[in-house]
Amino acid sequence: MKPSVIVALLVGALIGFGVGRIMVPSSGSGSTTTGAVVNAPTGTPTAVPNRPAANADNTIFKVPIDGAYVQGRPDALVTMVEFSDYQCPFCGRANGTVNQLKQMYGDKLRLVMRHNPLSFHPNARPAALAALAAGEQGKFWEMHEKLFANQRELTEENLEKFAKELGLDIAKWKQDRESSRLAAVIQKDQAVAQQLGATGTPAFFINGRKISGAQPLDNFKAVIDEELKKAEAMVVAGTPADQVYAKIMERGVTSPPAQPRQAPPPAQARKIDIPADAPVRGPKHAKVTIVEWSDFQCPFCGRVEPTLAQILKTYGNDVRLVWRNQPLPFHQNAKPAAEAAMAAHEQGKFWEFHDKLFANQRSLDRATFERYAQELGLDMNKFKAALDSGKFSAKVEADAAAGAAVGANGTPTFFINGRQVIGAQPFESFKAVIDEEIQKANNLLASGTKLEDLYEKQMALVAAAPAPAPAAPQAPVVVKDIDIGNAPVKGPKNAPVTIVEWSDFQCPFCGRVAPTVKQIEEQYKGKVRIAFKHQPLPFHQNAKIAAMAAMAANEQGKFWEMHDLLFKNQQHLDRASLDKYAEQIGLDMAKFRAAMDSNKFEAQINADSAEGMKVGANGTPTFYINGRQVVGAQPFEAFKAVIDEELKKAGK
Repeated sequence: MKPSVIVALLVGALIGFGVGRIMVPSSGSGSTTTGAVVNAPTGTPTAVPNRPAANADNTIFKVPIDGAYVQGRPDALVTMVEFSDYQCPFCGRANGTVNQLKQMYGDKLRLVMRHNPLSFHPNARPAALAALAAGEQGKFWEMHEKLFANQRELTEENLEKFAKELGLDIAKWKQDRESSRLAAVIQKDQAVAQQLGATGTPAFFINGRKISGAQPLDNFKAVIDEELKKAEAMVVAGTPADQVYAKIMERGVTSPPAQPRQAPPPAQARKIDIPADAPVRGPKHAKVTIVEWSDFQCPFCGRVEPTLAQILKTYGNDVRLVWRNQPLPFHQNAKPAAEAAMAAHEQGKFWEFHDKLFANQRSLDRATFERYAQELGLDMNKFKAALDSGKFSAKVEADAAAGAAVGANGTPTFFINGRQVIGAQPFESFKAVIDEEIQKANNLLASGTKLEDLYEKQMALVAAAPAPAPAAPQAPVVVKDIDIGNAPVKGPKNAPVTIVEWSDFQCPFCGRVAPTVKQIEEQYKGKVRIAFKHQPLPFHQNAKIAAMAAMAANEQGKFWEMHDLLFKNQQHLDRASLDKYAEQIGLDMAKFRAAMDSNKFEAQINADSAEGMKVGANGTPTFYINGRQVVGAQPFEAFKAVIDEELKKAGK
């Protein structure tokens, strides 16, 4: 998973989220291991840096386990340290995998839990304190399991209910939750995570070897099996079993190896149009124009704001910043916030309103918008009328569509004189591109281009530039045997290229790539067939029922018609809406309702999902082009490069 669009999505916990891919972990049973449960901290091993040079993936990190809760025997040969967040859906799914591993390996594996509640999960820190306070009464792991089993119900009322169910002394539990001592435990855990480079959740260290994210069971098993063999050899050589982890840690590094700073790799620039009514910060004409697609509820968009302020301060009149709206569908307050900002823009106060929204990302309701408008001295009747009428809804949607068309599939995404920079990058990443573009602009100005014509000239050069040749592959191409089975298919059976897509009807990135798939179908008509498989993500509550509706339509020969309606109406996937879509495409409603009511296609959807995880389709959308994986809502060119190679192989 490292295409450029995806990398930014998976910044931090997304190690995701914002840039074109949502990860879904493997599932696992909820079984628990037998063996000792240790509630006391272990000793802290000492270490001197030394890591294998042959393979960076085999880096051994020094991961302290003092002060953490440990489940398993002290003489277990493999220690797995987990940094987790009780509200993170991927951590919840990974917990099943962890429990499955404990059952598989028994006394050979011990688990160490460390906390990394992410800032944009408001219930994660209170839940972590609830678990630690339960641990004060010997019930940490019991609370741990309850929290993961009830991730959507981590309210204060429910946390207390869980404590009562565990038979805790509630008065003591509440007092412990408020203690600075337990708060310091979380602070320490997060500091360790930061130092180790484990900025997202979940992150695991297996005898010091890092695994990021909710990986499939087999990925964990492969590392554990390797480490188990090494540990067994150490014991044979004379290391006591209960000293194996400490001995391994002696070779551990305390932080990821420093990477040399490099300018961002060259990427194909795109011609980016600027609407006449777009909010602009900076001079009307500048040597460098930065167009930003952003979302007021996106935490990464908020985090990049100080960097943008630093850019404008550093470069003065040489840079202008243009705002475009890209409210992500799973941020329920993002579009109303965008419309409110545009209503403020109508009265000349966009940036003031913009700053208030980013300073208060957790308070994006209508009453708060009105309060900000009053504080800024807006005409309240005009502001309220704009919001009530949805006056700027179409404008916001047009911005989002324009962003998707140029590859701004996640937030934040920037185009610096047309050159794409994805995610909340540090100042240096922007500076490298800006400095290059200023030099180019100086050359154009010296050759006679007027400043007021500069951006038009820059975009004309971008449009005329040939697409860069695809980079040489860094690793051998992996081709997987993908069975189409009884999946819905369109295109000829004898097509030289088969594309199998794992997708989720509620996933915004799946929706955004749908037009690209249609473009592929049209451009390669007769040469490509497309098969659709289901991967409804657990945190998309309507995704599975939408998948079942699509298969009920498939039963009546109308899968693709339903498919198009579902992606067109991603925010309206409730049962009543699904029935309405079925009527629109002329289905036998009695048959459709019977299939839905009986969950007739649930087993097939579950089988699709399990198969996807098995072959590595752990997120949506994921594509296999003649077995070659393409991950995320990539632009057309990314698909084209692989399809053309496959057609060439087939002699087409």
